[in-house]
Amino acid sequence: MDPSMGQERRTPVTPSSSSRYNRRRSSGSRDERYRSDVHTEAVQAALAKHKERKMAVPMPSKRRSLVVQTSMDAYTPPGKTKLPKIIHTVVAQSSHGCCSFGSAAASFMAQCENHSAPPDVTGCTNNTANTTADGIQVERGPPGGGGGSAAQRQTPKYGNAELMETGDGVPVSSRVSAKIQQLVNTLKRPKRPPLREFFVDDFEELLEVQQPDPNLPKAEGAQMAAMRGEQLGVVTNWPPSLEAALQRWGTISPKAPCLTTMDTNGKPLYVLTYGKLWSRSVKVAYNLLHKLGTKQEPLVRPGDRVALVFPNNDPGAFMTAFYGCLLAEVVPVPIEVPLTRKDAGSQQIGFLLGSCGVTVALTSDACHKGLPKTPTGEIPQFKGWPKVLWFVPESKHLSKPPRDWFPQIKDANQDTAYIEYKTCKDGGVLGVTVTRTAMLTHCQALTQSCSYTEAETIVNVLDFKKDVGLWHAVLTSVMNMMHVVSIPYALMKVNPLSWIQKVCQFKAKVACVKSRDMHWALVAHRDQRDVNLSSLRMLVVADGSNPWSISSCDAFLNVFQTKGLRPEVICPCASSPEALTVAIRRPLEEGATPPSRGVLSMPGLSHGVIRVDSEEKLSVLTLQDVGSVMPGALMCVVKVEGVPQLCKTDEIGEMCVCTVATGTSYYGLAGMTKNTFEVFPVSNNGTPISEFPFTRTGLLGFIGPAGLIFVAGKMDGLMVVGGRRHNADDIVATALAVEPMKFVYRGRIAVFSITVLHDERIVVVAEQRPDSTEEDSFQWMSRVLQAIDSIHQVGVYCLALVPSNTLPKTPLGGIHLSEAKQLFLEGALHPCNVLMCPHTCVTNLPKPRQKQPEIGPASVMVGNLVSGKRIAQASGRDLGQIEDNDQARKFLFLSEVLQWRAQTTPDHVLYTLLNSRGAIASSLTCVQLHKRAEKIAAVLSERGHLQDGDHVALVYPPGIDLIAAFYGCLYAGCVPITVRPPHPQNIATTLPTVKMIVEVSRSVCVMTTQLICKLLRSKEALAAVDLRTWPPVIDTDDLPKKKPPLLYKPSNPDTLAYLDFSVSTTGMLAGVKMSHTATSAFCRSIKLQCELYPSREVAICLDPYCGLGFVLWCLCSVYSGHQSILIPPSELEVNPALWLSAVSQYKVRDTFCSYSVMELCTKGLGLQTDSLKSRGVDLSRVRTCVVVAEERPRIALTQSFSKLFKDLGLHPRAVSTSFGCRVNLAICLQGTSGPDPTTVFVDMRALRHDRVRLVERGSPHSLPLMESGKILPGVRIIIANPETKGPMGESHLGEIWVHSGHNASGYFTVYGDEVLQSDHFSSRLSFGDTQTVWARTGYLGFLRRTELTDASGERHDALYVVGALEEAMELRGMRYHPIDIETSVIRTHKSITECAVFTWTNLLVVVVELDGSEHEALDLVPLVTNVVLEEHYLIVGVVVVVDIGVIPINSRGEKQRMHLRDGFLADQLDPIYVAYNM
Repeated sequence: MDPSMGQERRTPVTPSSSSRYNRRRSSGSRDERYRSDVHTEAVQAALAKHKERKMAVPMPSKRRSLVVQTSMDAYTPPGKTKLPKIIHTVVAQSSHGCCSFGSAAASFMAQCENHSAPPDVTGCTNNTANTTADGIQVERGPPGGGGGSAAQRQTPKYGNAELMETGDGVPVSSRVSAKIQQLVNTLKRPKRPPLREFFVDDFEELLEVQQPDPNLPKAEGAQMAAMRGEQLGVVTNWPPSLEAALQRWGTISPKAPCLTTMDTNGKPLYVLTYGKLWSRSVKVAYNLLHKLGTKQEPLVRPGDRVALVFPNNDPGAFMTAFYGCLLAEVVPVPIEVPLTRKDAGSQQIGFLLGSCGVTVALTSDACHKGLPKTPTGEIPQFKGWPKVLWFVPESKHLSKPPRDWFPQIKDANQDTAYIEYKTCKDGGVLGVTVTRTAMLTHCQALTQSCSYTEAETIVNVLDFKKDVGLWHAVLTSVMNMMHVVSIPYALMKVNPLSWIQKVCQFKAKVACVKSRDMHWALVAHRDQRDVNLSSLRMLVVADGSNPWSISSCDAFLNVFQTKGLRPEVICPCASSPEALTVAIRRPLEEGATPPSRGVLSMPGLSHGVIRVDSEEKLSVLTLQDVGSVMPGALMCVVKVEGVPQLCKTDEIGEMCVCTVATGTSYYGLAGMTKNTFEVFPVSNNGTPISEFPFTRTGLLGFIGPAGLIFVAGKMDGLMVVGGRRHNADDIVATALAVEPMKFVYRGRIAVFSITVLHDERIVVVAEQRPDSTEEDSFQWMSRVLQAIDSIHQVGVYCLALVPSNTLPKTPLGGIHLSEAKQLFLEGALHPCNVLMCPHTCVTNLPKPRQKQPEIGPASVMVGNLVSGKRIAQASGRDLGQIEDNDQARKFLFLSEVLQWRAQTTPDHVLYTLLNSRGAIASSLTCVQLHKRAEKIAAVLSERGHLQDGDHVALVYPPGIDLIAAFYGCLYAGCVPITVRPPHPQNIATTLPTVKMIVEVSRSVCVMTTQLICKLLRSKEALAAVDLRTWPPVIDTDDLPKKKPPLLYKPSNPDTLAYLDFSVSTTGMLAGVKMSHTATSAFCRSIKLQCELYPSREVAICLDPYCGLGFVLWCLCSVYSGHQSILIPPSELEVNPALWLSAVSQYKVRDTFCSYSVMELCTKGLGLQTDSLKSRGVDLSRVRTCVVVAEERPRIALTQSFSKLFKDLGLHPRAVSTSFGCRVNLAICLQGTSGPDPTTVFVDMRALRHDRVRLVERGSPHSLPLMESGKILPGVRIIIANPETKGPMGESHLGEIWVHSGHNASGYFTVYGDEVLQSDHFSSRLSFGDTQTVWARTGYLGFLRRTELTDASGERHDALYVVGALEEAMELRGMRYHPIDIETSVIRTHKSITECAVFTWTNLLVVVVELDGSEHEALDLVPLVTNVVLEEHYLIVGVVVVVDIGVIPINSRGEKQRMHLRDGFLADQLDPIYVAYNM
């Protein structure tokens, strides 16, 4: 320790400085504990430095309804500004704290920068898209990349997205993209040197263990010696116990005043004399022991614990009750008054009372009346509290003790005297037990240190129930027969000068205050003529150990030195609930040297070392000493972590004391007690320094020159970030030094740390003044970030602003930290502004992956093994070997099958369509269908003059017309394309899609119903699509009676039967060609898998426009002859029970639905299962309920569906999923025979590295995957490496390739892009079996041989689909599937109903739908950021909170993430809030 610390003397007071103080502070409503002029200047200097290197923080976008006092008027709408004005904006922006002009400035910058592409932020490009040289994402061709043809690139986009793009695909004038550009530019700035990555995951994602940097400051001093206080000199007439003292004063000087209480006007309310205190305490003791319970079963016995619940304005009642308990040998547990049933922290206090076995609570009359009551007048049980009997120990309610009854006055012993509660960092409440000996010894030590004498007057502003207030004003005062003048908190609020006035009025010798009381007095002080503080010989500053109290002490002295206050009177003290008073500065004799100061470097302190700061004045902490060790105590300083080893002289550590006068245990917690109250510090060589145990004080500091104690902070406020220690109070001080008066409401700031991704992260929450605008708050936030960064060299993870008075309060109006943290973590804090800075703070992410060489042709292939593993291949049953009497097999074309059925079984019903009430809307027999198809064929040839092979678009609602039109086309030799009709309520966005399919499929005419014809001519439709651009539109509602002269018969079964068009989830429109051969093979495969015969009925609740849904709706019944019960999914919106009721009513064994239908039933019927049961809905006959999908099975949804409808007889085994894709519309389908679908759990982290690692259910990072049904007959599957095209081993992740008779024969493209075609539809393996031609599905998955056997007795191979390659996002070298991130996000908060993620310029954008009030929107930002970091090791770039229903979902229930992305970048989402994470 440098002796020159003592040099910085207090500045001599000049009148000018005191008046300057008044002027500057007159408006202050701030919490002055943290004020320091030096520090404020330092912060302003640091901010000035920052202004040179600008930080343009993109301001979040808020919906107007969220902005209380809207500041949107300051925005310039993009693209409207003249150039000079913009340049002025940009200049202004560089000289202000942050960019508040958002879009205008940023889009101007964008225009100046000539559209060079958004840079790569994360150090690796997104490989899923074609990336040009500078990283711009190009419009994609059909799945699989390859650029696509010109025509595809020109397809119109979602909404008006195409207006927003420049030639190279980057949106220009959109505000959103300008902000993202701004964010990207900011993130490009060099970060501080990253921490060495330091957490080790349990597998190859290895993160290095942090290596200590050799240049960091280390402690170099000698070992610090323990410091002994002076002897505790026992004065002969000291009483043997406090009760003895009370008895003595109560009998020999009963008239002496013990306590004067003030009312809120500052008038004395009552004076309690020692006689009164004695007689009342005796009465309380007698009633406690004899009047509660019965004579045989007293409720309270000596040694029991009772709660003392007294308000802060009634010290007299409290003192009486406290001493009554001591006399009865009952243990008082003083606590706060619970105001409501859910007070901050009241629940934890209840736990403490419960663990102490409290059954009785003493309280005052007024307080008892004020407690909440039930209608019957009883006091309800508070949350978390045990059942207690409320007892009011006031004289009028008490019985007089008999003449012969006296309490037993013993000498102080080891029994517990009282229990003081303590709130921990995590919000838990502990009870510190203090024995009678410790209590008495502590009073003696205080009496000696403070030189207390009989009949002195002491003014107390502190809480008398605990801590310094209890020790001086309730215990030590009685030992010395002193007179306490108690100032209630309520009076201080009204008149902050009241305590000074009482000191003058009573000529008090001692006052006990906190630094805020000194500050409030200064603020209220207006040259009061009559103030005279010369009587004070000691002003005890209870929070003097807080380094930030020093400025209040100095300022107070500055102003009041002229009023008789002597400098040596100010006595800071240090204390803690465990160690009681740790140190206190003694009142000095006149003229002795004033105490010294320590000016320490904050960076040094963060590494735990003491460096006297000389040159760099910005980040320093000035400490005042808190005097010397208490009489009779031994103090040492030990290392904060690990073994309690003594610190070096220049090292900060935790102070420990060895003395009788400390707490002895945490009540009922033996383990924690041992760690705190029974510590044996050791020296360097490991030997204990004393045979007696020490108590940890919870204070951080060191012993300075001349044995003075310096405290630098509390253990509870310690936050260890990246191995460096920061104190919450210091960060509060820095935040308050940034324009405090203008912005933070009453200086209310909470700072705490939360653990995210293996390190602590700092969160700062401040209450903002009601009148502050958005710009104010954003400017303040960015300045706080800069200040904390400069002064503490630490990043703030999250900075949140809440409205004034909304942070949870402690009983005396402070901030309840743990409760605030709890609310933050639960998403219940409701901030009005949030700024997250994960990019700046999180430097310990795992290393980005380098790809490993996969198995190549060089590896040995022996038979079906590839590098020691079985090749991952599997197949369904062989079609050639199945003997069945399938009559339809003899026909090559479906049109022939229909004609055959019309002749052989004309009246057999093939289709039944239900309406929303479940009644039959229409039905078709074989012959009816045949005849309608003939009429339609006639119309086509007559009205349409169509030739063979012409393409016809069928735009029909789901129903029977669609089926008839389809077969009509086949009869006429045309190629049908089914198209979903435009949605009447949303023509503007749905009609262009219809038009696009009609154009791209080169349809020469459109067939539809009259209703849709009218719709196409409506005003809304004409606004979206010009009527003249449509091909001829034929309505088929009234058909002519004639039939065509001749039904068309195709010459070659490999010609086109129909085109299947579908918009993929990435927004790609892709049409595939289905030949007649493939169509028949497909129907046969399904017939065999599901065992479909004419006698069967199948319920179908699917959209009939593409994929397996279309095949089941239109084709299968004609091929297999079974009856299809058709239920349009749109009808379920009217009647959610329609599908299940129909399944039950028609006793259906097999049914097919989509995820959206299943979700609708799960959400819509969740509470109605009982009423469905009573209506007789019975699902016990269902063998297979198949979800038709082109994605990874949604296991959570299928499971909740199974559980929910188990009561209606649904067998969980019946529910399964199918899997299809563009190249093959159905690869797997559960079917009737074959083992049940299996589920495995894989490690999500391994999956990111394209590896499969099976784990146990419930292990961390585990992801359940369900098998996607059984492989269909005639289908072969192999898993191949998408890059090298080599076969993969079993249980390896790769692309699923498929070979089957019903593969599609290629993409339908306008110019026939051969390269694309050959790659997707005719790929060959690079080694192994290089002959077979495979189609690539574009999906990642793996095969695993299970223990089950299939129908043929073979071991069963299960296929697990993981996700689409084109959906996957490559971030940091790893492959992420959006659904995994979305699942994590949806779990974080009950208000998030849906989530979608996508990347934009390598920033991860998370869009969440909020089901709740808009004010919850900002709570979600930190939660979303945390969970994605924690579970996926990714930093979220942008969080967008939108209304329910904004995320576009297609008919299959899949999220359209690319549409969403276009809508977001084109500013079309109307988000509630957009947060740009720094």
